[in-house]
Amino acid sequence: MSKRRNASTPVPGEYPVRFGTAELLADADRPGGWLVSVEGVAQSYVDLDDPLHLEFDYVRRMGDVVDCLPSGPLEALHLGGAGCTLPRYIAATRPGSRQLVFDADGPLIELVREHLDLRSVPQLRVRISDGRAGVATRHDDSADLVVADVFQQFSMPSEVATLEFATEVARVLRSSGTYLMNIADGPGLLFTRRVAATIAEVFPHALMLAEPGVLRGRRYGNIVLAASKTDLPVTAVAGLVASAAFPARCVAGEDLKSFCGKAKPLTDENRMAAPIPPKGSFS
Repeated sequence: MSKRRNASTPVPGEYPVRFGTAELLADADRPGGWLVSVEGVAQSYVDLDDPLHLEFDYVRRMGDVVDCLPSGPLEALHLGGAGCTLPRYIAATRPGSRQLVFDADGPLIELVREHLDLRSVPQLRVRISDGRAGVATRHDDSADLVVADVFQQFSMPSEVATLEFATEVARVLRSSGTYLMNIADGPGLLFTRRVAATIAEVFPHALMLAEPGVLRGRRYGNIVLAASKTDLPVTAVAGLVASAAFPARCVAGEDLKSFCGKAKPLTDENRMAAPIPPKGSFS
């Protein structure tokens, strides 16, 4: 557990940011817990006293994948920052990691810097840029981990779901690197099927994590995709997510191919808008 370092007390309230109005809400059950939302949609949960606490289930699943990667510090690139929950977790669990976050919402990042102690995270840099433009600036074979958790208000920008972008991520990743994506989808999972098919065109190894109800198309929810040029720790990840407080399924190999079915990869010329969740889905 990590304690705050001379941080000022966050001030709950509403703040104007690039993509609407952000709100900081204190968690009455956890003294260091803060929720960041934009336009009523939850973006991040940060525990200032305990960076190992991952409140959102999908972030916990991302953390499980990271925990199953080979030990040691990581060179990590994050697309989408908000409260920078996962970068804080990696900094705490893998000391020495060097991390760079690209986020297009400058006022939101400044809010997190001022109120949620972002400056205390070791070896974390944040640049104000959209994710795709940021990735284009990175050198070949320069990252162990790329995390895409990019949402503008309600949905994922289509430009980070295409074949061309996945190819750019593969360029930046080292041969044993891992790509993590957060997707929100609903009944039918048409968008997820096409994103998974897109990833499969670039990365020979992939897995998908989600609650059973989401996979069955019963409701909207978050789906995590992990991909790599080399084998993923499928068995270890499956064990962690199955034993979670809210268990998830791990879909990989032939089961993931079957899930994709005849779905066509997304391209810059043939994009698909990410679905907008029903009101209240993620508030």
